[in-house]
Amino acid sequence: MNKKRRSVPGVRHYDGPAGGWGALKATAIAVRTQMDALEAPVTLLRTNQPDGFDCPGCAWPDKEHKSTFQFCENGAKAVTWEATSKRVTPAFLAKNTVSALLKKTDFELEGYGRLTHPLAYHKESDTFRPVEWEQAFARIGEVLRGLSPEQVEFYTSGRASNEAAYLFQLFAREYGSNNFPDCSNMCHEATSVGLPRSIGIGKGTVSLDDFEKTELVIAIGHNPGTNHPRMMGTLHELARRDVPIIVFNPLRERALERFADPQSIIEMATYSSTDIASTYFQVRAGGDAAALKGIAKHVLQLEAERGDVLDREFIAAHTLGFDDFAADIAATSWESIERESGLNREQLEKVAEAYARSNATIITYGMGITQHNKGTANVRLIADLLLMRGNIGKPGAGICPLRGHSNVQGNRTVGITEKPAPEFLERLSDVFGFVPPSKHGHDAVQATQAMIDGRARALICLGGNFAVAMPDHEQGFPAMHGLDLSVHIGTKLNRTHLLVGKETFIFPCLGRTELDIQRTGRQSITVEDSMSMVHASSGKLKPASPLLRSEPAIIAGMAKATLTNSKIGWMELVADYDLIRELIEQTIPGFDNYNDRIRVPGGFRMPLPPTERVWPTSTGKAMFSVFHGVNENVTGEGENTLRLITLRSHDQYNTTIYAMDDRYRGVFGRRDIIFMNEGDMEQLGLEHGDRVDIRTALPDSDLCLEDITVVAYSIAAGSVGAYYPEANVLVPLNYIDKESGTPSYKSVPVNITLRSKEIRAL
Repeated sequence: MNKKRRSVPGVRHYDGPAGGWGALKATAIAVRTQMDALEAPVTLLRTNQPDGFDCPGCAWPDKEHKSTFQFCENGAKAVTWEATSKRVTPAFLAKNTVSALLKKTDFELEGYGRLTHPLAYHKESDTFRPVEWEQAFARIGEVLRGLSPEQVEFYTSGRASNEAAYLFQLFAREYGSNNFPDCSNMCHEATSVGLPRSIGIGKGTVSLDDFEKTELVIAIGHNPGTNHPRMMGTLHELARRDVPIIVFNPLRERALERFADPQSIIEMATYSSTDIASTYFQVRAGGDAAALKGIAKHVLQLEAERGDVLDREFIAAHTLGFDDFAADIAATSWESIERESGLNREQLEKVAEAYARSNATIITYGMGITQHNKGTANVRLIADLLLMRGNIGKPGAGICPLRGHSNVQGNRTVGITEKPAPEFLERLSDVFGFVPPSKHGHDAVQATQAMIDGRARALICLGGNFAVAMPDHEQGFPAMHGLDLSVHIGTKLNRTHLLVGKETFIFPCLGRTELDIQRTGRQSITVEDSMSMVHASSGKLKPASPLLRSEPAIIAGMAKATLTNSKIGWMELVADYDLIRELIEQTIPGFDNYNDRIRVPGGFRMPLPPTERVWPTSTGKAMFSVFHGVNENVTGEGENTLRLITLRSHDQYNTTIYAMDDRYRGVFGRRDIIFMNEGDMEQLGLEHGDRVDIRTALPDSDLCLEDITVVAYSIAAGSVGAYYPEANVLVPLNYIDKESGTPSYKSVPVNITLRSKEIRAL
């Protein structure tokens, strides 16, 4: 398209690097608009420091504290957003009905500030009113005792601490339920299911030390500048050492192209930056498996031609299934690989040759790999590629899934799972004297479907914005109104809180930044990062309200009121979190000397047997897999059908929207846009700035997102991008990875139509 683009309000070209002065300016704005000017610097300097608090944002680890500050732009936004001076008071809620609040945007709702009082929904006035803690707990207990455990869903956000998550699962299991929908079900469940089948554990195998020793990084399906921004410091160091970083991503993301480190005096003084990706391949949405198979195919060809490319000794000693894997790769045609990946054979062969030269390779991946209806198989293909050259269990090499929330991995470690292992349940029974349920419970999709069907009658949310994060709001939102009981533990208002049931309670809790004082004194909580490091976190700010309670205290209050015959000393556990950690130590392997080890700065690492080439699979070996074909077997795809990727803006973390800008993509003050490839636009007769409707192109689906503005962007042909969670309305609830239950947020077939010829001229 050679003609000049027309101007589109709120859309302009951004030519700067990621990071740099733009990041410092954004941080300053966040501080100025949210916090006291004197308090903010001290608070930010405690982020990710010994005796400080863990960043409530991403889960990228800290190695050692070499610099003055250990936070990034989006980390600062997360901290200031939580530590804001704004408040949602009873007076505010008395003036604003739930119906009126539901008309506000998600950005406006959280922007009102911190919740100050425990609240109960009052149907007659359509408002939330203050309620006494004990009165609310008693009523919740009464309702829960009148329901069967199968009718109650226990949701967990990844920001919950180990201590809170452990008490939450203990409460639910003594109650009799394994219904644990959690945020992992929406993001890295494919990792939790796929990696145990391949290497025996559902976690990554690399440490920050490995990044210092690696010779090659292959980054697939993630945007670190926005979603795990402290990783940019590591990538920046690698690029400065000339370590190749090969990127596969449908969109050109600025942070993966150029980055200016705000802690680099030279780059800041000279307005310079560092190129991050040594090579950038814009793979088609859903084409990752084809690209991986293409790389593997050429690796096998190189082995046949010259030998000494595969690690034959490792494969023989440590793996099973290689012959079947290799046969499938050999049978996969280059024609199908090129068609599905959107990349040509020469490009993929160059990656294979770089991989063959490297003695130590790390593959990092995010939700661009997992949120597909073949997500589990995608994850296993990455493991297969690494196993071919023995790149697991040696320095500088391994698999690195990039988790989102700062303790989403820890939640799973301490028992938040709908499919608990029999050994774990046996230990719970031995320690606590009750028989926990063994029947598998509901994941997030199953829980939502149970609410839609009327089988689930209550939802208890430990943080999060469950209904908004899930697909298919057309079905999910009304289902929330049909519940007998909904309970939400959180720091700020969000839309899920307002989708009230017959009875709804909102419980305001302490944030990471705030002092947690219990009967025995100041408490610390613990979290586990993406690299399995467990460390302490302790806030120091005065709580937003004297009525706030900690997450463990709120969970214990509900448990005590519900489980009237419980032998667990719930209130004693709240008085001293060391006691909770002692119970974790007794029931979960890897937490030996838990309390002693978290008092050492930096904490400790959980056991990762594959790093020692020990494989806790059913065979005792690492297992190759077979990914049949190269595509996602999407039904309904036809001419002019594109694949939709839901994505986050730079001023966003999960469902939390800090501002309406997406600086690096050149979008300001709006979110109602769809990013499109110019070739696709030309084929469909669309122009930059056109207003369109987007419809899901799947059988038995009539989902639609209306009046969205087209923005020409550097995105792979056949792929389009729109913002999450708004575009979740286009994702059918049943369009999932059947192996893990993960919704396919990253490759929904859609059709795009111009709203009208007249609108184009507006």
